Amino acid sequence: MIRIENLTRIYDRTPVVNDVSLTVGAGQIAALVGTSGSGKTTLLRMINRLVEPTSGRIWIGETDAATIAPHLLRRRIGYAIQGHGLFPHRTVGQNIATVPRLLGWSAPEIAARVEELLHLFQLDPAQFRDRMPHELSGGQQQRVGVARALAARPEVLLMDEPFGALDPVIRARAQGDLREIQRRLGTTLVIVTHDMEEAVTLGDRIAVMDKGRLLQYGPPAEILTRPATDFVQALIGTGERPFRLLSLTRVADIREDGTCDGPAVSPESSLRDALAACLWHGRDCLPVEGGGIVTLTALRARAEGARAEAMATAGEGAQSKAPQTGGAAQ
Repeated sequence: MIRIENLTRIYDRTPVVNDVSLTVGAGQIAALVGTSGSGKTTLLRMINRLVEPTSGRIWIGETDAATIAPHLLRRRIGYAIQGHGLFPHRTVGQNIATVPRLLGWSAPEIAARVEELLHLFQLDPAQFRDRMPHELSGGQQQRVGVARALAARPEVLLMDEPFGALDPVIRARAQGDLREIQRRLGTTLVIVTHDMEEAVTLGDRIAVMDKGRLLQYGPPAEILTRPATDFVQALIGTGERPFRLLSLTRVADIREDGTCDGPAVSPESSLRDALAACLWHGRDCLPVEGGGIVTLTALRARAEGARAEAMATAGEGAQSKAPQTGGAAQ
């Protein structure tokens, strides 16, 4: 768990992060989203003390981060950045082994962990362990960067625009892989993004920031249906909101009895993905893995409901002009 209390960072008498409080539950993903200069990256970097707070406190579990030497704290917290940041002169295996080696792990322990992570990220150890970073594709480099951040089994993983340099197809796959691996490992994750789509896709909680302040913090459905300020409403967009709402519901939730032809979709697929598949392939229904079907009629009904909800929210305007810090949100 991460608990941030009244965190502030001032540069040249200007607060870049201004009295932010929020809690990220153990095993959750919190997405920090906002425009350039909103303070989200500075907030992220204060968690592992790459930037020291001017005031306020950060708790990692029950430990005050200020009581831990910065270099020791950073060895406990994984950190992945845009462009992966791999050491170009080290092999894939050596890159992944960086932090375990600093922590004094034995050679057999390190070798086993490197192999485990390469398998986890679907990179054959025999094929990839001894490659150099420049021999990998962009998506493969990004996976190795995340594997390196997870190598020492950190309680917390911080990610700063990790998928920003990837093309849309690879980016979507990388997001899905990250979500699956995070759920499997139970790592608490904080990710910075400027992309609301990515925040909705990945986040259990979304923190919307502007000019150093936390405007709203809550589950994606709450952010999409009850934006706290005009800025939050503008950031999520009215036109895109129905499709983002569809991405929060899984096929398993509207699966029906029946059969139909064609490739099956996962019950964990979003309604947005299922609707896109139906429309793209001209199908009236899709079989679901494990049995049952999802129909175009049901998907369209959900899409219409999401559209009506988005229009109603837009018509009401912002529900509250007062910032919601979310310090009590769990």
